Amino acid sequence: MIVDVIIPAYNEEASIGLVVAELPHALLREVIVCDNNSRDRTAEVGAAAGATVVTERRPGYGSACLRGMQHIAERPAAEQPDIVVFIDGDHSDYPEQLPELIAPILEQGYDLVIGSRALGEVEAGSMTLPQVFGNWLATNLIRLFYGYEFTDLGPFRAIRYPALLALGMQDPDFGWTVEMQVRAAKAGLRCTEVPVRYRRRIGISKISGTVRGTFLAGHKILWTIFKLL
Repeated sequence: MIVDVIIPAYNEEASIGLVVAELPHALLREVIVCDNNSRDRTAEVGAAAGATVVTERRPGYGSACLRGMQHIAERPAAEQPDIVVFIDGDHSDYPEQLPELIAPILEQGYDLVIGSRALGEVEAGSMTLPQVFGNWLATNLIRLFYGYEFTDLGPFRAIRYPALLALGMQDPDFGWTVEMQVRAAKAGLRCTEVPVRYRRRIGISKISGTVRGTFLAGHKILWTIFKLL
């Protein structure tokens, strides 16, 4: 099985090298750091750690993820991956847990696996109250409207590459994670979750670290859930 990793990153100079280094490279073909027009040395540090670095000038978390997908799509058809893993570049997730994340796909035939912080161990202070409430509200709305049980919108996730392409992902910013889960539910994909550990990120969050970012992210998540009904 060919596994590629996409890491969206914006001003993550202090953490991106750790994330790349701690991934289990023996299981992976390529680690792609999608530098979202950073103003620091994110690109240089990521490349020095062994990642392929691509640049996306359009701001937004989803834009960076889409750029990583574009990089993969540019390979010949015979070189497309079987699985794509997404993980944040802030070192809040534990990259060494990647084997646990892809195991349900490899062993049980699932299409999408979400790393659930709600089911795992969360370091005190690593998630704000708005984040916890927003995850609870969003996952309950998905259950209510789409009939799928999720406990988290966690960024650490694995998906079969053909399924990812079929979803037609579009969101350029905060709605990326929830869009993937809602589209997966609408498509009838086999989805599951595995517990993951979560810790305080390195640096200040661009979303939950500000009132404006928290508000915009919450609004976009809810808008995405209802827009796709």
